[in-house]
Amino acid sequence: MSTLFDHTDHSLYSNGMTFLRQPMVQNITAIDADVVVLGLPFDLATSGRPGARLGPDAIRRASVHLAWEETKYPWTFPLFERLKLADAGDFTYPVGDPEYFTAQLELAAEQILRQGKTLLGLGGDHFVTLPLLRAHAKQHGKMALVHFDAHTDTYSNGSRYDHGTMFYHAPMEGLIDVDHSIQIGIRTDFDQSKHEFAVIDAMAANDLPAQDIAEQIKARVGDLPVYLTFDIDCLDPAFAPGTGTPVCGGLTSDKVLKVLRALKGINMVGMDVVEVSPSYDQSELTAIAAATIANELLHLWALRHKY
Repeated sequence: MSTLFDHTDHSLYSNGMTFLRQPMVQNITAIDADVVVLGLPFDLATSGRPGARLGPDAIRRASVHLAWEETKYPWTFPLFERLKLADAGDFTYPVGDPEYFTAQLELAAEQILRQGKTLLGLGGDHFVTLPLLRAHAKQHGKMALVHFDAHTDTYSNGSRYDHGTMFYHAPMEGLIDVDHSIQIGIRTDFDQSKHEFAVIDAMAANDLPAQDIAEQIKARVGDLPVYLTFDIDCLDPAFAPGTGTPVCGGLTSDKVLKVLRALKGINMVGMDVVEVSPSYDQSELTAIAAATIANELLHLWALRHKY
């Protein structure tokens, strides 16, 4: 059965374009890169509108609009002078088999991480973060989670494969330390009496300066290794309509980018951008936002690791 390890097979959902026009990895057992992009065309765990399996392709296409700018404003260094990036294409799996996807994605991510590489995942629905966290925890131990989203994804009443339950299971499995984890942009119901994550909800985030939000995040995570996951529905639908579960009252793209840039110094060991559903997008607004956020995360990583 063909997997990521066999690049003679190709994703059903990709046109072969790479992120920021960087080289495609042909052999993931010997990657010549600091950071590896992996597309995760999976939406079998979605509870709202489907289509996030097409997200990685849309993000890669949109990244072409960013590739011309050698030094990304307002950063002061050319990214690829400090960071070598490679694109491993999409993780391939038998269509309709979430059990295989979950187990094999964890193994594939482990193989990349064991080489000392950092992984940037492009979703796909948000469930993909759970197998990625499992792989990262084996490499880095228990991590702090920085989670941008409209939803807490800590619900216990979902199925085994559900994009609203990852951060219910992750603490129980010892993957993340909730006492050092934080969620930003939340604006849907959750049980506040039992919720252990710190939360900066969307109303507070919209009123606070970006620097204040970033300082709260940095104080929360401390020196722990950080996994940063960005659900595109953290943004208001005005800025990101192409997603499965849009919720009004979200953050602006400007606020989010300012927060990310102010996170300089955090020990980010893994990252993903998820829940882009291009069939609901308008003029590539959501895909461009996701590609830009992913690009900002790469700059943030380079500043910490390659300065």
